[in-house]
Amino acid sequence: MYEPSICVIASGAKRVQLGDDAYVYDAHHFLLTSVDLPTFVQVIKASPEKPYLGLVLKIDHREISQLMVDSKLPPPRPRQSSRGIATGEVTLPLLAAIQRLIDLLDEPTDIPILAPIIKREIFYRLLVGDQGARLRQIASAGSQSQQIARAIDWLKSNFTKPLRIDDLAAQVNMSTSTFHHHFRQVTAMSPLQYQKWLRLNEARRLLLTENQDATTAAFQVGYESPSQFSREYGRLFGAPPLRDITSLRLMTTSERE
Repeated sequence: MYEPSICVIASGAKRVQLGDDAYVYDAHHFLLTSVDLPTFVQVIKASPEKPYLGLVLKIDHREISQLMVDSKLPPPRPRQSSRGIATGEVTLPLLAAIQRLIDLLDEPTDIPILAPIIKREIFYRLLVGDQGARLRQIASAGSQSQQIARAIDWLKSNFTKPLRIDDLAAQVNMSTSTFHHHFRQVTAMSPLQYQKWLRLNEARRLLLTENQDATTAAFQVGYESPSQFSREYGRLFGAPPLRDITSLRLMTTSERE
């Protein structure tokens, strides 16, 4: 299952595009993600003198739940699902805890003892920060966020199979209409569009790294029509399979030179 995480940048800035929404984070803002999302990511600020440097920290559901109990934080209120991604402020206490965690790299013998303590402090700082309510929602068992996360996990493991929305909705204990609504709220696309995104990205990988032809890749990821595959591939990546892969290989070659 995808683990929620925070991304913190020490230097530079990044933009994450999800549907029509853009999220920019930098040294003063972290990125919180709750599910695996179909995003486009771009480093928008970096230089040889100040290269892009970042840290990704996985969020432990159990630790968050325990902190909610220990800190007597209220459970999240039922609310409409929101995007599975958000930005929040990097406060000075949060930054100090993250710095101490990084400093442990210079003291590897201290990591087993001190790292869990520092990570617990980081999670606490997040819980009492501006994205605390969202984090409590993510960690709460049975929440809509977790139901959608379970559906996404199923799609990632079964994207080559035919998709029946009614069956997937029932699997996560939602009505079909409710499931469809909340899935779009979280991911900015429908379940069928998400499946298509998974299929096309896997096909691109097969074409690029395993030298498969387009027809073989199309069938392998679940398409029954190579022509439909080619049309949808072109819409997502801006060019039909052969031209797109040729362009990617030329780009990789020029970067190496």
